Amino acid sequence: MGNLLSIYDIKDDVNKILDLASELKSGHLNNRNLNGKSLAMIFQKSSTRTRVSFDVAMYQLGGQSLFLSSKDLQMGRGEPISDTAKVLSRYVDGIMIRALKHQDVVELAQEAEIPVISGLTDLEHPCQALADMLTIKEHKGDFNRKITYMGDGNNVCNSLLLICSILGMDISVACPNEYKPNIDITNTAKTIAKNTNSKIEITENIEDALKDSDVVYTDVWVSMGDESEEEKRKKAFSQYQVNQKAMNLAKEDAIFMHCLPAIRGEEVTSEVIDGKQSVIIDQAENRLHAQKAVLYHFLKA
Repeated sequence: MGNLLSIYDIKDDVNKILDLASELKSGHLNNRNLNGKSLAMIFQKSSTRTRVSFDVAMYQLGGQSLFLSSKDLQMGRGEPISDTAKVLSRYVDGIMIRALKHQDVVELAQEAEIPVISGLTDLEHPCQALADMLTIKEHKGDFNRKITYMGDGNNVCNSLLLICSILGMDISVACPNEYKPNIDITNTAKTIAKNTNSKIEITENIEDALKDSDVVYTDVWVSMGDESEEEKRKKAFSQYQVNQKAMNLAKEDAIFMHCLPAIRGEEVTSEVIDGKQSVIIDQAENRLHAQKAVLYHFLKA
């Protein structure tokens, strides 16, 4: 049994899971492999793509999912995470949790006797990163590429750093100095990159970051939980908007990616996100296929 709390947890299986996602998407594999399996889905944060894609993924794989908000669980009323983990382990075959704090997911996984899959925490978003790589492979053919992430060095950025280093893909992060990605994750990614020849760059210089880039990626400037810093963040990130001028600094055939939801006019202009270089809908669809592969990988006995 294993868990998916971080991309690092599947560092030896990333290519296998991505290949499986492609096979499942193409319909070449039996889509009822989780018949009789149940997945508890705990949501401390609201969601569109995570909820719908996991729910549909379990259904299409022949299993069932149970949506559990904080209001539905005694965990939301003070029950220890350890008790919730042990009880759910007797009812279901796996737990997916979209959580406020990464440490809560770590504790849940430590106490559970079944696989725990992170649907997002304040530190990482591993399922998003898998969908992102599936999208890049479909549009670019391989990972011998460069991706530039612009804006907040947040959970999405952290997972991208890890998965790019594992796959040998170059990544540049253009961000203000005070909003760099997690230092421990950055160091881990750089260590992995020494063996995969991935080039990792963290810079404030937008032009340097975008040079020779095949993929341009951004996320919202104000994530859930950061609302108190809204004005401060908007000011800090104002120079990091992905607009057509920024896209023109990348390769001519570069694609634009965003994990959604997006705020047009802030981190990205409508011209870019709704333009011909944007692949955001393909990217969103691939959450379903990547998560089917993750569920198959962790829950199929």
